[in-house]
Amino acid sequence: MENQVKQPLSSSQQFPLVTVGALVVDMSGRILIVKTTKWQGTWGVPGGKVDWGESLESALIREFKEEVGLDITDVKFALLQEAILDQQFIKPAHFVMVNYFASTQETTITPNQEILEWAWLRPEEAFQYPLNGYTLILIKDYLSKQRMAEDTNL
Repeated sequence: MENQVKQPLSSSQQFPLVTVGALVVDMSGRILIVKTTKWQGTWGVPGGKVDWGESLESALIREFKEEVGLDITDVKFALLQEAILDQQFIKPAHFVMVNYFASTQETTITPNQEILEWAWLRPEEAFQYPLNGYTLILIKDYLSKQRMAEDTNL
């Protein structure tokens, strides 16, 4: 059998982008949501693309530091979502979104140019904001897991 050399990918080939984001909780149980330039006026969580050769968790920690100036800890996998050419995003894109839950000791935000507004609030209060659909799912998942944890501690 002849060894076949794989040809490099053509620049015209497109693949989904892997992104990371997290619902971060502060010491008083509030979560951080942000309004960015990329999600058509809706609110979400900080995050972004994973760089080549970077682990998912390292990318998440880097993105939080870059976008909002926060150090995060207690990073735990939450769920996986996919966005294919979603109209909520500013341009056509295909994302595989790896979502996490995390904690922070800090609440002072140092936003980069992508972050237009931010809010620390109780998870239930986030539903009063125009959330993008993926953040809505993430917050509902967080609340569901919180309720299950409370039920098992009764």
